[in-house]
Amino acid sequence: MIPAQKIIVAMDISERDRLLKTMDSLCGTNVWLKFGLEAFYSFGPGVVAQAKDKGFKIFLDLKLHDIPNTVARALKALGPLGVDMINIHAAGGSEMLKRSSETIKSMGRPPLLIAVTQLTSTSLRQLNEEQRIQGDILESVVNYAKLAKESGCDGVVSSPLEVQAIKLICGSRFLTVTPGIRPKGSDAQDQVRITTPQDALLLGTDFMVIGRPITDAVDPKQALMNIIQGN
Repeated sequence: MIPAQKIIVAMDISERDRLLKTMDSLCGTNVWLKFGLEAFYSFGPGVVAQAKDKGFKIFLDLKLHDIPNTVARALKALGPLGVDMINIHAAGGSEMLKRSSETIKSMGRPPLLIAVTQLTSTSLRQLNEEQRIQGDILESVVNYAKLAKESGCDGVVSSPLEVQAIKLICGSRFLTVTPGIRPKGSDAQDQVRITTPQDALLLGTDFMVIGRPITDAVDPKQALMNIIQGN
């Protein structure tokens, strides 16, 4: 059994009726909802308020990445939404991460601050040839994780495959939020570094992000229950 509170459902949906129906289907299940660029840009901040009214915990996945002052001001502007988790990009550097952490901690009910390391769609070829970062993906992810922890973040976004190394270096209480989760038989689609939910749990992830296998299902709640039960 996979604890429902460890599952964050990625609401990457741009049709309002479908979004609301999916939220209603998942009410009372104890899962989190994640609103990323697609939903936030389609519906604006009001979508967060709607989900909060339905009792969901919210991960706002905007991957903020800019100069330190701009990111700090953006986080301050997003503060009144009352989300439970928000992310920035570790590639922004230590000063941006530190300013972000200071801004978050000044809020009345601070959300968890999570830093993105390498996207789960990143391959070794992309890392070495396009980003011009030498070495392997694990080395890059762990380096970003160390930087995030030293800068005051609560955890990182990584693939499940890097969780154990992150915990070894940053400690067991440093959170890992892991996309790239695909139930058995699901299409990997644009993800590269993936595991099943069961394997992610064994690897020690704190939160697993699962989107299309749930939201694209005819019955999202039943798809979720199948994942929780390991079917």
